[in-house]
Amino acid sequence: MEKDEKPYISPKTVLPETTFKAVVLGAILSVVLGAANTYLGLFAGLTVSASIPAAVISMAVLRLFREHNILENNIVQTAASAGESLAAGVIFTFPALVLMGYWTEFNYLETALVALCGGVLGVLFTVPLRSALIIQQRLKFPEGVATAEVLKSGQEGGRAIRFLAWGALIGALVKLSEAGLKLWNGVAEGATLAGSKAYLYFGINLSPALIAVGYIVGIRIAALVFIGGAISWWIAIPAYVAVMGAPPGATGTDIGYGIWSTQIRYLGVGAMVVGGLWALIDLRGAIGYAVRSGIKAIREKVDTSTVLRTERDAPMSLVIIAIGVMVIPIFIIYLRTVGDVSISALMAILMVIGGFLFSAVAGYMAGLVGSSNNPISGVTIATILSSALILLALMGSGAERGPAAAIMIGAVVCCAAAIAGDNMQDLKAGHILGATPIKQQFMQMVGVVAAAFTLPLVLQLLQTGYGFGPATAEHPDALAAPQATLMASVAEGVFNGNLPWTMVYIGMALGVLIILVDQYQKRVGSDFRVPILAVAVGLYLPFELDSAIMLGGLVAWWVGRYQQQHQAAKGAAHEAAEKASERTGLLVASGLITGEALIGIALAVPVAIYGTADIFNLGIELGMAAGVVVIGAICWWLYRSAAKAYQEG
Repeated sequence: MEKDEKPYISPKTVLPETTFKAVVLGAILSVVLGAANTYLGLFAGLTVSASIPAAVISMAVLRLFREHNILENNIVQTAASAGESLAAGVIFTFPALVLMGYWTEFNYLETALVALCGGVLGVLFTVPLRSALIIQQRLKFPEGVATAEVLKSGQEGGRAIRFLAWGALIGALVKLSEAGLKLWNGVAEGATLAGSKAYLYFGINLSPALIAVGYIVGIRIAALVFIGGAISWWIAIPAYVAVMGAPPGATGTDIGYGIWSTQIRYLGVGAMVVGGLWALIDLRGAIGYAVRSGIKAIREKVDTSTVLRTERDAPMSLVIIAIGVMVIPIFIIYLRTVGDVSISALMAILMVIGGFLFSAVAGYMAGLVGSSNNPISGVTIATILSSALILLALMGSGAERGPAAAIMIGAVVCCAAAIAGDNMQDLKAGHILGATPIKQQFMQMVGVVAAAFTLPLVLQLLQTGYGFGPATAEHPDALAAPQATLMASVAEGVFNGNLPWTMVYIGMALGVLIILVDQYQKRVGSDFRVPILAVAVGLYLPFELDSAIMLGGLVAWWVGRYQQQHQAAKGAAHEAAEKASERTGLLVASGLITGEALIGIALAVPVAIYGTADIFNLGIELGMAAGVVVIGAICWWLYRSAAKAYQEG
């Protein structure tokens, strides 16, 4: 919204926002979409914003009531997206505690409390950031603007939800066929080794959700993720095999995964650390501005009766008190983890400082590129590595609880940063629509609370049903949990002294090179920027995921080409048709993700009860070709849905 543009609803107009039905629906959607994103993140290593799907569902449901309004719809999506973003903070860190063997199963109370406190801190940190980043600096916040546009076109809510529903149904059926009925293998891959020196691999995961992720993030980000994967699997692993040789007796795919898991993926660690530190350096001015704005808000006593409804935030004095209250349970959990008061106090201080700094980074980056492209995993791994090094100096290399303590610090920071970035998008949407900020902040709390007390149950269910990390005989369909696996490896590697620092240093050098290229692109005014963390994600993801995301990005590119080819025929209606196409494609893709994720969670239930994944196995094997055909058909359908919406828009 430009400086002189008035909000959609006048500040002088008072509409019911935080109604009972809005609170209930927002909490339910927070749980459902949070659970879906939990599965997606553990499976694919990426999460996507749920604001627009939540807005569409809200419009469709609230239309059933006689009394409803646009600000009420906005409140619902605000709560729902809080649950989705908290899921990202949870899945990037907590599974590491299970992977390290510190927990044999998820400690419900500790997981819920850390997620709750981290999420609440993320909401509190955005209070001073809202005015600094949305009003003064007027950042773009692309997903917030898109959500506001969807809500403005609320009369389409009933019709638009059919795209979400069809996508969910198809995503669910494909997942049921592959993982439940076992009609085909979920991965098409192959590798060859010539003369024990020349290695070549290609693989693609046959997942509608991954295609949808690539479509949502677009060709640029998908291509950068794929480039990261190509560096790891087509350059680094073949080079390693050529120099060190291949282990005898292993298959081609086993050779690749063995080298990648023990060596090559640490290139991503180095690039991630550099990316997180660069984000702090690059945004130091914005962070300083936000800090000064917060201090000014605390010092100034504002008469709230004179403040416009659309500028009314939670009182800063209350925010400071709430932050202090949140630190207490975190300190107690840290004390239970390390058993030392002084170290626990230091951990709490590091958590608060890191949480605010990286929440500011996440909020600013959301304003630049959107919350789906936020560097959450990068800042988290930078937090865990630096925390582990500090704790190593204090506790010594023999400290058994040291790695878990570093993960606990990272968990709170990750939850806070994830919430901050996504919530800033919601506050931007509210600013455009004319919502009341303090009411949005309340609903963000509702979404955090609802998700915090249910996500630990989802994590335990997925752990029991699938397992995390590399596939094993006990868990053949284990969820990769790439970020959590990496966090665990870094924390343990620091304390055990076996972190492959050579690979980390090479990754850091690669990260510096990517930053230099990106800065050159910025200086010459190129539209093709190279954000380091997109490449870093590709470096540490299995190649099968990188290639599937790239395929989804290509579908989005084909849709864009179609729009360009027919732009002249549309004339003045091109912009409206383009928005209709983008919204339709986004809803179909979001449905594919939600349907696959919910079926994936549902399939874990009988596995947890009966201890086998073959309950629904029909004993019919259609072969890999069947899965390839199905994914090809989904790509075509996604393309045609968006293209048809452009034609009709």
